[in-house]
Amino acid sequence: MDDRELLRSIAGIVGRDKVLDDCASYPLGSRMIVASTDMLHENTDFPKGMTDRQIGWMSAAVTISDIASSGAAPLFILVAVGLDKQERLEGIMKGARECCEFYGTEIRGGDIDSHNELTVVTTGFGIADKECYIIRSGCSPGDLVYILGHPGEAQAALEGDNRYWLSLVEPHPFVSEALLIAKAGASAMMDVSDGLALSLYDLADASGMGFEIFSEGISLSPGVTLEQALYGGGDFGLLFTCDPGMMPIPEVEGVCIGRVIDSPGVFFDSEVVERRGYLHRWEHAEDEV
Repeated sequence: MDDRELLRSIAGIVGRDKVLDDCASYPLGSRMIVASTDMLHENTDFPKGMTDRQIGWMSAAVTISDIASSGAAPLFILVAVGLDKQERLEGIMKGARECCEFYGTEIRGGDIDSHNELTVVTTGFGIADKECYIIRSGCSPGDLVYILGHPGEAQAALEGDNRYWLSLVEPHPFVSEALLIAKAGASAMMDVSDGLALSLYDLADASGMGFEIFSEGISLSPGVTLEQALYGGGDFGLLFTCDPGMMPIPEVEGVCIGRVIDSPGVFFDSEVVERRGYLHRWEHAEDEV
């Protein structure tokens, strides 16, 4: 099973609406308190060659990205570190602090423990006006689909293209742009850290809609293949849908890549896009105890 299948398996326990988005929310007067948490492991999430500082930066960035992509301004994060070696803590925390300071937020606490494998858990909190809070299920047929960022660069780096190494290990989520897009009235939004194709399927599953993506809308960075752009994870670009009249927005360099349709599925120039990207998978062994 992969992580999406596991989430669907518990929808009946916690409620389907609780497993559709990266963030949880709670109303507070005219505003929404938003929270998100991420768990990253050395063997599956931190490419070999990363420094401890970059591990800290990435760990903070993934949660800040989730908060912002819901239309909320990040307030603070908590950092819990399961350490394989005590001496790694200083570099990790310096990197997480630098990322928080870059995005105008801060670390307010956390936890430290001993682990066989380095594990970093970041929990973030943000706040949004109710009219700016965005979930994945809000798009409608006729909405346009936009993306910010350069899909495929992180995957290209994983496959040996050193031009994009920093894009992979020091991601810069589109925080200020996400807040502007939310304020302008986007209908749905999320980051594409697990890959463009899989993110489109996440939006489709949440909304009951489908997507038609046009090849001329996908702008490839030098050396990046269409395969990497569609299915590679780790980019932390921003994917959103909106009414055709909403764009352009000053300071937001979004590229229109398609439109929302009322038929289920994701299509690329009329061909079905595979449902794949970055997924955690679990293998079951019959002889496990």
